[in-house]
Amino acid sequence: MKNYYRVMLGKASVHAETCFAGSFIGANFEINQDLTPDLPDDWRLFNKKFIPIFLAGHPDKTKIGAGLACGALWTVSKGIKAGDIVLCPDGSGTYHVGEVSGEYYYEPDDILPHRRPVHWFSQTIDRADMSEPLKRSTGSIGTVSTITTHAEEIEQLIGGATTPTLIVTDETVEDPSAFALEKHLEDFLVQNWLQTELGKDYDIFEEDGEKVGQQYPTDTGPLDILAVKKDKTELLVVELKKGRASDVVVGQVLRYMGYVHQELAEQHQSVRGVIIALEEDPRIKRALAMTPNIDFYRYQISFKLQKV
Repeated sequence: MKNYYRVMLGKASVHAETCFAGSFIGANFEINQDLTPDLPDDWRLFNKKFIPIFLAGHPDKTKIGAGLACGALWTVSKGIKAGDIVLCPDGSGTYHVGEVSGEYYYEPDDILPHRRPVHWFSQTIDRADMSEPLKRSTGSIGTVSTITTHAEEIEQLIGGATTPTLIVTDETVEDPSAFALEKHLEDFLVQNWLQTELGKDYDIFEEDGEKVGQQYPTDTGPLDILAVKKDKTELLVVELKKGRASDVVVGQVLRYMGYVHQELAEQHQSVRGVIIALEEDPRIKRALAMTPNIDFYRYQISFKLQKV
């Protein structure tokens, strides 16, 4: 199966033109060694080896930041397969599209030394032509973001077709149509975090001034928001459900919490979960009754017309 990725070519796309001219994508993260013998199929094994190496060279970084860096390095070097499609912004609102054409190679003493060869297409995509969901996905924080869920739209944009209508598919939401007017919930919550109840006690996790806690990657998929208590003693997993949440989401949050506890939390940190949805049903109430470390919040949207 062909997958699709947004790949940043240096901070603010500073190396984009070099990569386009040289037919490659790449990453750095200041791990200065050839990774060829150290690219297992399981990214967790890669992280287990290279997170300590990364932290040794960056003692000011957290395990969360190290996990993000090493995960991105593995994805560029191994996780992206030959035949996959990459979208890379050039810094001016245009995304260059290419097909990864080969395996990892190492170019020491050069920019983005951990590389993959790419055949760049003649077609490009203007950000203005993307749907709002695709804009949010391609605008995610970090070096790499997976955008395979938007494959149909991307292929249509490459072919010059119009953007398709948004389709929502999520087995943990019983009534996705209820979110028709609220599709920007996550971005709205992040932008207004300090004005929420959660913002009183927690901050969205940041690394080097960037909110890396939004759509943080895990081995069971990206979690919506990863936050940290203001006194740094607790990590918070926030899962947003755009509609009425079923009890399935409790298991999903527990999986995220397990990952955060085992892979990201420092020794002094506990982990808590939050589910935010439009409505709950009796089944989720039953499930939450036995999981006191997960809280449930309902969100409300207000719409008002005022004659002037």
